[in-house]
Order: sequence, then C-alpha cells, then structure tokens
Amino acid sequence: MKKILFVCSGNTCRSPLAEVIAKHVLPARLGFGVEVTSAGSSALEGSPASHYSAEVAREHGFDLSGHRSRALTAAMVREADLIVTMGSRHRETVGNLEPGALEHTYLLTNFSDHQLGDIPDPIGGDRATYERTYLVIRECIDAMAGKLRGFDGWKNAGGGGGR
Repeated sequence: MKKILFVCSGNTCRSPLAEVIAKHVLPARLGFGVEVTSAGSSALEGSPASHYSAEVAREHGFDLSGHRSRALTAAMVREADLIVTMGSRHRETVGNLEPGALEHTYLLTNFSDHQLGDIPDPIGGDRATYERTYLVIRECIDAMAGKLRGFDGWKNAGGGGGR
C-alpha cells in the first residue's frame, strides 16, 4: 500500500479537500491500494475544516465533518511514499524537515496538463473562491489518478521531485 500525504498551510482548506477527493478518486482508478492523509506546514492541531471547505465538499458529495488539522512532522514526511503540496513554500518546508524527501515531493499542479503553479489559499475568501479552489484541486487529482499507474516518482522508486 502506497502512502500519499497532501500538504498545505493550515490543513483546514486545500489539503483536506485534496485528501477527501483523493480517497474517493484514487482507489477507484489505480490498480493498487493507497492510504491518503493530509497535514499543514503551519497548522494548529485539531482545528476543523474551514466552513466553506466543508460546505463545498458536502455539495460535491464529500464529508469533511470529522476532519481535524494536523501539523506536518518529519515522521509524516518519512512515512509518505509520495508528498503532494499545494504550493512551492510547502515543498520547501518538506525539504527542511527531510531533505531526501524532495525526491518524492511534487506540487499538486505538477500532475495537471495545465501550467497552474501554486494553488492559492482560499482562507478568508468567499464561497465562490472555495468553489474555484475545489475545482482546481479536483482537476489536478483527476489528472493525478491517470498518471500514477506508471509513475516513477514514489519514494525509493527513482524519478525526481517536481518543482
């Protein structure tokens, strides 16, 4: 079973959305098992998903009501076979915790066919901002699902880290 870790800042908006979407999409599309988790590079432990993240997730058939934020740790980074960040700053944080982990750390948008860069943090934005964030994350995870079968960027599997 491969372990995928999604990372954003507070673990209340983007990475919880990515986690819940990936838990639904990836097992159905891959020929192997995955364990999907999320954490935040500057998260406060135990915070619920943001109101609009939970609302948008619910409207798309996902449940974030039980989500509680977790602070990113070196142990989480070491345990993950693939680390997927929402922005380049999060990727740098992963590298600061475990430099070798950069070999299997990618921006979520690296899996998209579009040049999207960082996924902006919707915190403080309106409902429409969260909906746009959800749609970008969903598009990237759908693309990710199509690319992971022959992917060589897993920990100890060769390949290099995406920038």
